[in-house]
Amino acid sequence: MSEEKKANSEVSKVDAEGGRIIFADDVVATIAALAVSDVEGVSAMSGGMVEGISEILGKKNLTKGVKVEVGTEEAAVDVSVSIRYGFKIRDVCEKIQVAAKNAVETMTGLRVVEVNVFVQSVTFEPSEQETAKASRRKEKTKQKEIQEVEAEIVPQEPPRVK
Repeated sequence: MSEEKKANSEVSKVDAEGGRIIFADDVVATIAALAVSDVEGVSAMSGGMVEGISEILGKKNLTKGVKVEVGTEEAAVDVSVSIRYGFKIRDVCEKIQVAAKNAVETMTGLRVVEVNVFVQSVTFEPSEQETAKASRRKEKTKQKEIQEVEAEIVPQEPPRVK
């Protein structure tokens, strides 16, 4: 009985020929998150403050930025994302909606009634010139460190014979 109570609150039940198929909310959220992360123009999934704190503590969350409501036959998906600068936000959001809907419907058989996309930020990727400058700076810093270490090493005098 306790399983059925848990099933009603957290998972979706689908009656099948041989019994019931039950989907946990996290399963549907993971499917949607993986589909969204593959869309070109999506920089990152944006989670809330709680997800940010758990990430700082080292806990990886595949469903970061995705919230789902799963019913017995339908699902609704909310996605929070950061979009890369230079992409048309509307086009990326439409691709996100299609990708999430197709992935969830294909893998679970649930009907997705809505996919809401919340654009949290626009991120700027460093240009190739900035990347090259940064790598040159790192190389110069390494060379300086090597020179400092070499300067600290004092050659030992050979032993004197008396």
